[in-house]
Amino acid sequence: QVQLVESGGGLVQAGGSLRLSCAASGRTISSYAMGWFRQAPGKEREFVGSISWTGGRTNYADSVKGRFTISRDNAKNTVYLQMNSLKPEDTAVYYCAAKGPGRWVSDYAYWGQGTQVTVSS
Repeated sequence: QVQLVESGGGLVQAGGSLRLSCAASGRTISSYAMGWFRQAPGKEREFVGSISWTGGRTNYADSVKGRFTISRDNAKNTVYLQMNSLKPEDTAVYYCAAKGPGRWVSDYAYWGQGTQVTVSS
């Protein structure tokens, strides 16, 4: 069993940056592809990006490509989401997910509780 805890969310102005962290416990995630998703009020949870277990391959949603970067530190059992040039439409609860890969919620076995990101205009 894997427990995931996201942190680093908050309120930021448009154009600003945030770095989210996802710390895993219970077992190592070094062999798992990891993903980030987000869910805005009244909307379905959507794919943001994913990273392979080695960290050598990443995939992003078109809406965040070029602005967001996923990385991981397997020694720390942690995955990161660096978000730059934030826009109001990036406002959502951001979730970390483990044991992918894929772009769909059903592709992942473990989920964190989410962290709120709010971007003001």
